[in-house]
Amino acid sequence: MRVLITSGGTSEKIDDVRAITNHSSGKLGKALAESFAEKGATIDLITTRHAVKPEGASFHIHIIESTVDLEKKITELMTEHTYAAVIHSMAVSDFTPESSVTLEDLETVIADNPTNLPKSLSDIANQRTEKKISSDTEHLVIVLKKNPKIISLIKTLQPETILVGFKLLVDVPMIELLNVAKESLKKNHADFILANDLAEIRGEKHHGYLIDAHQKVKEAQTKSEIAELITQEVLKLEEAK
Repeated sequence: MRVLITSGGTSEKIDDVRAITNHSSGKLGKALAESFAEKGATIDLITTRHAVKPEGASFHIHIIESTVDLEKKITELMTEHTYAAVIHSMAVSDFTPESSVTLEDLETVIADNPTNLPKSLSDIANQRTEKKISSDTEHLVIVLKKNPKIISLIKTLQPETILVGFKLLVDVPMIELLNVAKESLKKNHADFILANDLAEIRGEKHHGYLIDAHQKVKEAQTKSEIAELITQEVLKLEEAK
């Protein structure tokens, strides 16, 4: 059995020095990879440079940086291999910098060409020759554009794979968390969604709700429990096929 796991967090470049990133450590992805490997699976792990990683012959590590990198690597691997399951636990940025300009540049564009701000700002940014924005800049304006939703790509590449997605919200009522996760389950044709709240993640403590396609919910309290629960449920579904 071959399993594809994404782990860690993407980083979106502002310039050659600065980036927008997140605090994902990759610890849960590592636990998932080790849990599936213990059951005899071969693991392709797409992760990031600073995320923690498992060690051993069962793990094929693929390092990416941005959401665009992730999209390319998933497409490449899912074209080359057939996966029993895809566990998409990576924290993927919803937005990426399209351009970064000074406040003075913005004021000029608004005055000269207010009807197409994103393109005009991008043109100004592309004219800049330096690879690092000057630290003398008093006010920096960063224009973000929406990234593609990677989870929606997975079932289009391999409709029969078992897809486990993740939904993270921050300090919301449990019913809201579960409802948002159920919407993601349907929208992305996932087999499971692991719903979790950042307010309930501290170190090894990691409260999560695993929702299946029938909207049955199972709970776990730690990263290792989540990894074990997902592994058990995926193997159970794989055996039932």
